[in-house]
Amino acid sequence: MTSVSGMLRRNPIVPTVEFEKDGIFHGHLKLPYSRDDSAWGSIMIPITVIKNGEGPTALLTGGNHGDEYEGPVALFNLSHSLDLDEVSGRIIIVPAMNYPAFRSNRRTSPIDNGNLNRTFPGRPDGTVTEKIADFFQRTLLPMADYVLDIHSGGKTLDFIPFAATHLLEDKDQQARCKAAMEAFSAPYSMLLLEIDAVGMYDTAAEEMGKVFVSTELGGGGSTTAKSVGIAKRGVRNLLIHAGIVEGVEERCESVLLDMPGEDCYITSGSTGLIEYSVDLGGEVVKGDLIARVHDYERTGRAPIEYRAFRDGVLAGRHYPGTIQMGDVVAVVAARV
Repeated sequence: MTSVSGMLRRNPIVPTVEFEKDGIFHGHLKLPYSRDDSAWGSIMIPITVIKNGEGPTALLTGGNHGDEYEGPVALFNLSHSLDLDEVSGRIIIVPAMNYPAFRSNRRTSPIDNGNLNRTFPGRPDGTVTEKIADFFQRTLLPMADYVLDIHSGGKTLDFIPFAATHLLEDKDQQARCKAAMEAFSAPYSMLLLEIDAVGMYDTAAEEMGKVFVSTELGGGGSTTAKSVGIAKRGVRNLLIHAGIVEGVEERCESVLLDMPGEDCYITSGSTGLIEYSVDLGGEVVKGDLIARVHDYERTGRAPIEYRAFRDGVLAGRHYPGTIQMGDVVAVVAARV
């Protein structure tokens, strides 16, 4: 009987690096893309592979969304700073997964409007974004034991800096993911409830049984010295935890948070100018005012108020200063 994957055509992406040889290899994932300005052109997605003997494999990614920069900064740094003799195993570094989106400073691809983190498992004969997802699904993820995908809020969200894992049916796998999240040692650690996990890279990795850790490290479409520092330290901590890099983990005190239900999310029912009453990291109790949304088309109207549905910490908020109906106003996470 032929498997579904066996019926799929070969992915057109060609790596220019070695995955099985010892050494440090810098190159690209070469994705053919015929377009108006280059009939036989290719999208060249940067990649580094560092391999030294036997050991676990870590797949490290950033730029899953193109307007989130802590991951790319930390991973471009890592790609040139690791020495081969401090590695036991293999590290695969892709600083900007959705490279077209990254180059365009967009969350989604300017080519096909594809949101890579909602496209898995992808297709080898699909759009550019679907082809990238398929290559990770069928080529890179199967190689990995540990997967770290570094996110932040991008242009439309801002977060307290946290590492995250999910509740999983396999409790042994969940425990391994939680241990890796704690090793990352962000100021906050989150048991994360996704609004919709269908098509996510997270889900693809977890369904393969991988140790998966994600992050949200700030936002606003840029970086800070603090957020990049958390990312760089966390990446190295995770590699040490996995036994791939020598050293001692540099841990900080991390506040453990949980998202036990949909009432953690507050969604705007109006469009307008947003005024927050609580800053990120602030403590709230059920009923506290989180934000007001003012009608910006006319004066003299009272703003609409949005209040916390539960006790907790303001973990995420909308960015920048105006909001559309249906946008997330705030995320309130519970202390564990």
